[in-house]
Amino acid sequence: MPAISTADIMQDDIAVSIARALTVANKRARALGIDVLHSLITVTQRSSNGDTFWRINYGSKDYVGKRGGDLIIEIDQSNASIIQELWGQ
Repeated sequence: MPAISTADIMQDDIAVSIARALTVANKRARALGIDVLHSLITVTQRSSNGDTFWRINYGSKDYVGKRGGDLIIEIDQSNASIIQELWGQ
């Protein structure tokens, strides 16, 4: 398997878009008190009316037997702005 260089990553539009979105979401999550390093993070892409969004979910790594408490931050792919923040119950 060939090594992936930084130049390869920077030429991949999806990789760069996810990195931008994750950076914005991580900063906001930290400001809201989320321990990003100890969170189970999932990234989901969704589209609506031709626009694309990244939905980044921060949950507990030890999720068995726990309910709620997740933070979901949705980022607009076109400008890396936060569209909405949702807290799980």
